[in-house]
Parts: sequence; structure tokens; C-alpha cells
Amino acid sequence: MTCCGAADKLKAMADDITADKPSQGPKVYRIGGHEFFARPLAPALYLVATPIGNLGDVTLRALETLAAADLIACEDTRVTARLLERYGIRTALTPYHDHNAAAARPKILARLRDGGSVALVSDAGTPLVSDPGYRLVRAAHDAGFAVTALPGASAVLAALGVAGLPTDRFFFEGFLPPKDAARRARIAEIARIPATLVLYETGPRMADALAALAAGLGDRSAAVCRELTKLHEEVRRDTLAALARGYAEGGETRGEFVLVIAPPQTRAASAEDVDDLLRQALRTQTVKDAVGAVAAATGEPRAQVYRRALALAKDTQ
Repeated sequence: MTCCGAADKLKAMADDITADKPSQGPKVYRIGGHEFFARPLAPALYLVATPIGNLGDVTLRALETLAAADLIACEDTRVTARLLERYGIRTALTPYHDHNAAAARPKILARLRDGGSVALVSDAGTPLVSDPGYRLVRAAHDAGFAVTALPGASAVLAALGVAGLPTDRFFFEGFLPPKDAARRARIAEIARIPATLVLYETGPRMADALAALAAGLGDRSAAVCRELTKLHEEVRRDTLAALARGYAEGGETRGEFVLVIAPPQTRAASAEDVDDLLRQALRTQTVKDAVGAVAAATGEPRAQVYRRALALAKDTQ
């Protein structure tokens, strides 16, 4: 079958199982050619984690819940249809995303009010992480409906696991603002957070984002995790400045990206530390940018760092 033919088949399947009525037929799922009947679900909203790439990364509980639910609310019915096709699940789908949430939410709550079971999924990973689901969860709680989470795949946790950076405390930022001024301002806000930082980013913005992070956070250790769990999975570990140069010079920008960045230094920086960081930064940045990056990374007063930068620049002349 051609790619276009496969896409047409998937769209037709998504259209076929998208409905505003409860699913019809037996509630079953298939694994390795074996068919299993899903046990009935109690009326509730079920938050179901789905694979972030490899369709094998789904739990048995998730499959049974998706098969038994009366309705699956999802970001893109075509994406979820691919998972359901893999496991022989025929549960009805309804779109729920940023653009239709206000209109779709009352319909989902009405289904719950009628005693139905609704599963909420995102296109990949754990629902409510960088998607609009929290408003639905809040509304379900406010209306007195049960809400149950089914944990599973998460790009944030997968990236933390492979990055080789501290995991005892981490802060999930999501996507940085796309515009330069807003991005710099946000980076300045998160610079002092005493935890490993985890961010999402798009491929086309990778070089600019890494350069801005290096300027605002200092030259911290970091990892760029691309296409986690997929065929072309890649993890690049280096300093922020080195990673920025790599992507500026033509690093692969196709796919889904997670950035993991080491926390700031916890000890007071010595004069030697400041000088070493300044020398590294001044190789690739202006004095102004280097001073800002080192001040952010060390917590030292900007005026003091600026005086050291001028002295170092003078020594190299």
C-alpha cells in the first residue's frame, strides 16, 4: 500500500469511529493476534497515557480502558486512530483540543452525567502536559464526577532518564516563547530555579533557542533528546553553547525535541570560576552577552562580572 493509501485508510477509520453516540459492538482489544474482552468501566473520566512514538509503549490497563470506554476524547482523531487500529479497538472518538475545547467540554460532561465512561488522551504521552485537558478535569471534579489517571509514557520523564543530568529536582517549562524579546525575558525568569530544566522545542527554532539559553543561563551542560522511542532516536549531550553551534551548522531539525538543562551552580563561584566562564563565553559572544550569561549562571553581581570581563579582554589585547 502506498503512503497516500495508508493515510486515506487511516482517515477513513478515524471518520468511521468518530461519533456522538456510545460505541457499538463488542468491547475488545487485540495483542499479538489474541483477542481480549474489556471489563466494564465505572462511570468516570479516565486520563490515559499513550505512546510518545513507539506504539508498543502502552500499558495493558490503558488498552483495556480504551476498549471499554464509551468515548475517547483526543487531540487528533487520526493520530489516536492509528493506535486503536494497532490494537483492534473500535471505541468512538471525539476531538478535544485547544480550538474546540470550550464547545466540546459540555458535551463530554453531558456524557459523564448520563453515566458514561470517557477516556481522555493526548496525541502522545500523558494528558494535561502541554495540552488543554486540565480545564476538563477541573470541570469534571466541580460537577462531582470521578477522575482516574492511568500513568504511562511521558516525553518529560523519558528525556530526564537518558540525559544524564540530576533528576532529584526538575522544573518543566514547556515551550519557550517564539519571539526573541519574550524568550529572553522568560529565560531570565527561569535562570535561578535550583533544578534541572526540561523544555519542549520545535526543530526549526532549535538553534536560536539553544543560543538564547546559552546566553541567558550560562554554558551549562545539557542534552537535546530527539524522536525519543522512535526509529531515529538521538540524544546529543554537550554544553549549551556547543549544542547551539552544532544546530546552527546543520544539526537535524526533523522530529520532536525535548531539552534537558543542568541546574545552576549551588556553591558560590570563585573568582577563578568566573574568569573561566567568562573566557569560554567571550570566545563566541559579545562582552555584554557574555557578562549576562555568566552573571545568570553564577549569581554574581552583573557589575562585578562586567569589570572582570573588561580586565580579561584587556589582558588578551
